Amino acid sequence: MKEEKLIMPANGYLMLIVFTLMLIGGIALIQVGTGFAAIPIVLALITSIGFIMVQPNNSRVFLLFGKYVGTIKKNGFYWVNPFYTKKKISLRARNFDSERLKVNDKLGNPVMISTILVWRVKDTFKAAFDVDNYEDFVRVQTDAAVRKLASMYPYDNFADEGYTEDITLRSSVNEVSETLEKEIDERLSIAGIEVLEARIGYLAYAQEIANAMLKRQQATAIVAARHKIVEGAVSMVEMALEELNKKDIVDLDEERKAAMVSNLMVVLCGDKDASPVLNTGTLHQ
Repeated sequence: MKEEKLIMPANGYLMLIVFTLMLIGGIALIQVGTGFAAIPIVLALITSIGFIMVQPNNSRVFLLFGKYVGTIKKNGFYWVNPFYTKKKISLRARNFDSERLKVNDKLGNPVMISTILVWRVKDTFKAAFDVDNYEDFVRVQTDAAVRKLASMYPYDNFADEGYTEDITLRSSVNEVSETLEKEIDERLSIAGIEVLEARIGYLAYAQEIANAMLKRQQATAIVAARHKIVEGAVSMVEMALEELNKKDIVDLDEERKAAMVSNLMVVLCGDKDASPVLNTGTLHQ
């Protein structure tokens, strides 16, 4: 037997009536004084062991002297063989928030990462007999999948060093979550576990490089901002020269144009407000 087998045992309410009749019959025989009074009482006690109640989104797995008999997934009140060994397995969805693990990303940078997993038991036979403890199996395999995922992608995209990965741990949330969910689902299928959702719950650089990476990100942002500023300043200077030339406001030779461009670039690209200086002489005095 390598797969789950669903069974439908006897109605518990019907067997409750039988149990009551045997118990009443035994008591009546005791009052009569016959020597067979103990038989129905003993049978009633043995029968009482077979009563079980299955709540919604729960199941019972049954063994008879080490042999798998079947599984009940439908909720209700039932009676089964009193000699069955019963094992309860919940079918409800569960959350698992893994510990923060220190792993290396694709570029070798140490990062702290954790995952949030939503899972439930789908195959009770595999969960009960193919693994030793399916809850521990979920924890260990989830951690292993997270470690593998971190090694597949870089934390961030550093175009300045030639790394132009389309998918990164920080920015590609949907793609990374899909890969993580697929990886965990393949690992947990051996235990009959269904993965409902898997996503990264925490992601950050490890403490020893966090400050350095923060400065790098800040520098990248500053360079990008400067690039935009210079690009806009060049456009404004070009527009100013064209307007002056079009309206014949002033006739500028190449030297004066160069001085004007230099002054405008300083004003437009400087971090601080420029202090104007009035020249009351000529350009060279």
